[in-house]
Amino acid sequence: MDTNDLLQRVKRVEIKTRALTNNIFAGEYHSAFKGRGMSFAEVREYQIGDDVRDIDWNVTARLNRAHIKVFEEERELTVMLLIDVSGSQDFGTRQRTMRELATEIAATIAFSAIQNNDKIGVIFFSDRIEGYIPPKKGRKHILCIIRELLDMKPLHNRTDLSVPIEYLMRVQKRRCIAFLLSDFMDHSDYSQPLLIAGKKHDLVAVQLYDPTMAELPNVGLMKVFDAETGHEQYVDTSSRRVRESHRAWWNSEQQRLDQTLRKNGVDKVSVATDGDYVKALMNLFSNRNKS
Repeated sequence: MDTNDLLQRVKRVEIKTRALTNNIFAGEYHSAFKGRGMSFAEVREYQIGDDVRDIDWNVTARLNRAHIKVFEEERELTVMLLIDVSGSQDFGTRQRTMRELATEIAATIAFSAIQNNDKIGVIFFSDRIEGYIPPKKGRKHILCIIRELLDMKPLHNRTDLSVPIEYLMRVQKRRCIAFLLSDFMDHSDYSQPLLIAGKKHDLVAVQLYDPTMAELPNVGLMKVFDAETGHEQYVDTSSRRVRESHRAWWNSEQQRLDQTLRKNGVDKVSVATDGDYVKALMNLFSNRNKS
């Protein structure tokens, strides 16, 4: 991809995702992800209905009128995006690839974060760490993240979800919000790293998938290529038995994933490459506000 084409793609992603955060996400994001605590802001005169436990007795005695301490939320957070860039992420049969979908979702979350004065950082991974961008604030920083995502050429194709989770624990010492964006097609056991990280950080799983991963289309003989292993085979999608077997496999995979995430207290949202990620993220934020 030449430089001009890359810059144009970055600009298109910025225009679309900034509009979403300006019009939709900023308030919902703020409510869904709370700050670290409360800090002292000021002292003001007591008003009916104020909590008497907040009375500042020293000021009250000095001025001979009741005054209370006013606190405000310590808003600044650190948001980490753990983004799968393995070979399977370049797959997509509908509107976009999973990599393109991840880029739009990541940019939307990033712009929401900086609108709330939060830092944003990124860990790119396959079955090893492919890149790391330390948390910072600002529009230029987000454009750098988008550019890296669009132009990322991973050195490895396979996926190992324990790798970014363990790396997060090493580089992020303070509590953060971590979004793990992946298709979660990893059959290794990453439960233990997930459990440990979940006790320290607020983890959210964002599952990306293509509709054909869930439901094979009836198009006759179809060549299937596994981008992570390089394995090729032909599948007779006109066979009902083949399609039903594939559907059963997918449902089993989803149950296994849901069970793993639920057991470790990790929220999950799933988004298809032809799906509405705006609606999916809004549902995620809304559910977190209710809990």
